[in-house]
Amino acid sequence: MRLDDFDPDNIKVTEGGSRGGGFSLGGGKLGCGGLIIVLIGALVFGVDPGQMLGTLENVQQQTPTTAQQPVGGSRSATEICTQNAYSRESCNALSSLDKTWQPLFQKANVPFEQPMLHFYTGGTRSGCGAASSAMGPFYCPADQGIYIDVSFYDQMDKQLGARGDFARYYVMAHEYGHHVQHLTGLDQQVRKAQQQNPRQENALQVKMELQADCYAGVWAARNRDRIEPGDMEEGLTAASAIGDDTLMKNAGQAVTPESFTHGSSAERMRWLKRGLETGNEDACDTFSSTG
Repeated sequence: MRLDDFDPDNIKVTEGGSRGGGFSLGGGKLGCGGLIIVLIGALVFGVDPGQMLGTLENVQQQTPTTAQQPVGGSRSATEICTQNAYSRESCNALSSLDKTWQPLFQKANVPFEQPMLHFYTGGTRSGCGAASSAMGPFYCPADQGIYIDVSFYDQMDKQLGARGDFARYYVMAHEYGHHVQHLTGLDQQVRKAQQQNPRQENALQVKMELQADCYAGVWAARNRDRIEPGDMEEGLTAASAIGDDTLMKNAGQAVTPESFTHGSSAERMRWLKRGLETGNEDACDTFSSTG
């Protein structure tokens, strides 16, 4: 995928272990605006719409629109983003994702703020707690940060067979999808629903993750002119490789769907493909869909 080089003045990036987080979160239908999110949440989770609307309003009031924050650490954004090929790719993807999603938020009249991309090695801390590179890339809603140890990309290639630049862009776009979900307020709604319905905790988490996959596809579709032959296949291969059932089989474990937290390989491929084919965030409503 041919992405433009990042503009260091228009992305938020830092490095080191001053922050760090938990693993991927998610959830939210953006295109029709906040009220539709509330109504869908009430129908699916059985939560009081008035309580949900209050939650969403609080989130929107606390979220600044586009204020640029200074780059953290002692090195410049250019130095951080060009330390290796993977970091440059990640920053290029971040720039493209910002440019793609911000207009959609403006159209939906939902406040937008860029996430901070955090590079780290080995381990780090964030608003979500301590983390290690063994967790893989993750999004922390507490500080709106995407965290990545880029050595994960070598693991994708060598251990999972997920190769190619588009496979790596898919990872970034998936984590950015969780940021989209956080800004819409649906992740808070889902967390509340999980607390009220503990038996549905994993099932709701799967829906959030599959929606982030679909949002990754939407980003790619809206940059279709940058896609090269073989890119979609790379993305679908990556989605298949990190399905819960595939990971369980590869680990020699019995496949237990009730313990899934991210979805099966088939589900992850299907929702990524839906985003790729439609380019429409409204098509990513995993909470109402049974497909």
